[in-house]
Amino acid sequence: DPVAWRLSLLQQHPRHAAVLRRAAEAAGWGTPLAPAADGAPRARGVALHPSFGSGGAQVAEVSLGPDRTIRVHRVVCAIDCGTPVNPNHIRQQIEGSIVFGLSAALYGGVTIDKGRVKEGNFHNQPLVRLDACPVIETHIVPSTEHPEGVGEPATPPVAPAVANALFALTGQRLRSLPLKPA
Repeated sequence: DPVAWRLSLLQQHPRHAAVLRRAAEAAGWGTPLAPAADGAPRARGVALHPSFGSGGAQVAEVSLGPDRTIRVHRVVCAIDCGTPVNPNHIRQQIEGSIVFGLSAALYGGVTIDKGRVKEGNFHNQPLVRLDACPVIETHIVPSTEHPEGVGEPATPPVAPAVANALFALTGQRLRSLPLKPA
């Protein structure tokens, strides 16, 4: 079990273990998932990453469309950022970080044409739009530690969480972005 395995590695890191447990519990880890609206099977993937002094864990619920398009239905995030000073701001930052990370995971990339990069800047990079944005749940783990960063700690774990869900669905490990199942 991916959550149990990670928890076994976090015995010396109780704060990270706490966010992993919270994300898994909130996502219903270990319970069956209903199929997507079109009947496609869904799977969960998990990832954990400390950054900016905060610890964050995410569980992504994913399915594949008939054309092998990745569909992310839900992302559950738990964060320990120390004493939460402004919980609404924390949630907004986490949601933005997840959308930014999903955009890179699903659509990002650099195209080289005749030795030149085609994309001039961010305006040439597709973003996750509202109709493709998953439900995002943010759970702030209570803490009395010094407040830490919430600017982008949810960006790093979202691609691995989605990739791990895809592995659960397909048995294929995807190790580069953007994620493209065979």
